[in-house]
Formats: sequence, C-alpha cells, structure tokens
Amino acid sequence: MQAAAGSRTSYARMEADAGPVDVLTKRELDFIAARDSFYMASVSEDGWPYVQHRGGPTGFLRHIEGNRIGFADYRGNRQYLSAAHLVADDRVSLFLMDYPNRRRLKIIGHAHSSEGPADIAALMPQGYAAEPERAFLIDVVGFDWNCPQHITPRFTEAEVRRASQPLIDEIAALRTRIAQLEGTAS
Repeated sequence: MQAAAGSRTSYARMEADAGPVDVLTKRELDFIAARDSFYMASVSEDGWPYVQHRGGPTGFLRHIEGNRIGFADYRGNRQYLSAAHLVADDRVSLFLMDYPNRRRLKIIGHAHSSEGPADIAALMPQGYAAEPERAFLIDVVGFDWNCPQHITPRFTEAEVRRASQPLIDEIAALRTRIAQLEGTAS
C-alpha cells in the first residue's frame, strides 16, 4: 500500500535510520515505567482480536530483564479472556499512551501467564491493595514509536491539580490580603 500511495521511499529511509526496533533501550524502559495504564490486544482461537485496558499504579508494568516485561494481573471480572487467548496464541500487542506529551509506544511480543508466587511477588507493586491472581510475562519482539499528530492531550486529575495549584495558592493569598486591607479600612 505504501508503494501504491507513493510513501514507500520515505518509510524505507525511516526504517534504515531507526536502528534496531527489537531491543528495549533506556528510552523505552523509562516510558514503560512511567505508565499507569495501557491497552493489550490478544487473539482469540478463531482469529478475532480482543483489546483490554489494563491499569494500576504508575510503574506496574515493569522491566524484568533483557526484552522481558511483565505485570501482576489483578482479580477482576473473572472473564479470563486475555489469559485464555494466550493458551492458543501467545501473540500480544500493547499500546502505551502518554496523552499530555502526545507520545505513543506500540509493543508486540509473545506472552504467557504464570501463577508462580515468585513471578507474582516480583511484579506486585509495593503497598498496592489489589489482589493478584497471576503474572503476565511478555517477551518483546518489536516496538514502534508513533507520531503525535492525532493524539489529543488528556490530563489526570493530579496533573491538573499540580498545574493549577500555584494559581489557587495565589488566589488564597490575594483573598487574605484583601480581607486584611478591608479590616484596616474600618
């Protein structure tokens, strides 16, 4: 399709300049560690894709070693669709979003689940109250950074609070000052 649309030459140059896209670098690992959610796609036995949102505290998706990442799978709605899909087809795709900075990392890999206590304990965030059922371990085979053109910036409540707190503090100080001035005018 790229050749038919006239864009193949540009993408061939980008691919040649990109370097390896199958070895996680500090850039990818830092991005992964800063996420508090992602979307994971798996494939059903009849070939249909299934996408599920996964969330937890910042850093719950962790680098284990080499090109392996993983996360603790918390007790949820008990459908077990992603876990069941991996039995028949271990391929997954992850979308990790940074909405405020308009960045997106796509990861593809082979995943399996483990109910081993050591795997679960290694991936369970310290002090997080959710009950883990298993660990998902993903061997990354490729990744791709996408352009920000159509990523709409979105902000968490904490990010909005941090950005607006100096203004809230200034308003409170001005109100205090006005009350003081009004008190001396009487």
